[in-house]
Amino acid sequence: MRIEVWADTVCPWAYIGKRRLERALADPALAGLDTQVVWRPYRIDPTAPAQAVPAEDTAAPGHPVQIAAEEEGLGPGWGAAWRASSHDAHRLAALAYEHGGSSLQCDVVERVMKAHFLEGADISDQQLLQAIADTAGLPSNPAPLELDAAEHAVRELLLIGKARGIATSPTLVVGDRALAGAQPPEAIIDFLTAAADVHTRETPEEVLRLRWAESLLRQRDPLGALTFLRPLLDRHGDDPNVRGLAARAYFHSAQLSRAHDVLRQLVADTPDDSYARLMLGRTLQRLGREQEAAVHLKTAAAMTPEFG
Repeated sequence: MRIEVWADTVCPWAYIGKRRLERALADPALAGLDTQVVWRPYRIDPTAPAQAVPAEDTAAPGHPVQIAAEEEGLGPGWGAAWRASSHDAHRLAALAYEHGGSSLQCDVVERVMKAHFLEGADISDQQLLQAIADTAGLPSNPAPLELDAAEHAVRELLLIGKARGIATSPTLVVGDRALAGAQPPEAIIDFLTAAADVHTRETPEEVLRLRWAESLLRQRDPLGALTFLRPLLDRHGDDPNVRGLAARAYFHSAQLSRAHDVLRQLVADTPDDSYARLMLGRTLQRLGREQEAAVHLKTAAAMTPEFG
């Protein structure tokens, strides 16, 4: 069973949730369950400055997060000293998984979180991250974070999380099931036990990319949708579903010439596609070609009255 943990390394509840997940996995109730924990990126503070600044506030004694941290053995001295961007830490975690799988990645994530919450370190500092990489045993030639390593992977994973509706750090995901928040071990055990009883087929990557693109279009993120569609356009550029989604993404990101070219070909190939005609008409309107637009809009309305 692959357990994806969507979390931010600067999220206090993510560190607490990590401890609770570890306790749940060590419980006899899950004995015999073969698990792999994979950490996925999430940003609770996407506007954090590239250059870390001192944290403005930390949890005072008696605060729920402080109490929870103490209960999980994370202390004394709990608390972040810096408001730091976690982007490069996520890159390092992704590289750790690429080079050494779940075990190495979990080790790196633990070291990063410990540095941030218990050692008062700035986890956006490249030298610190390099030291963590060296200590954990990542290959050092080239240095792990040189040449934008894992940059594309992390940015795409962030979009995948958004497309899948991940809105809380941490969130555990197994297949199509999710458990949001740093839940107690008992809740995690129940979640994993229920997930283990469900056997689902692995969905092809092409289908997932279409679903994620549709989700981001609904969330008004057409550029994010295009990130998922570009590989499909390269491999399946003649598929009308792929072309239709790409046209919508071009339209909503104001790439009107591209939208026009795709939609014109779609209408030529499938003249009974009323939605493609509607989109072509709207695209022509935005291009200032009103007479051409009117023809397609009128045809679309005749084919599908609600488009009128």
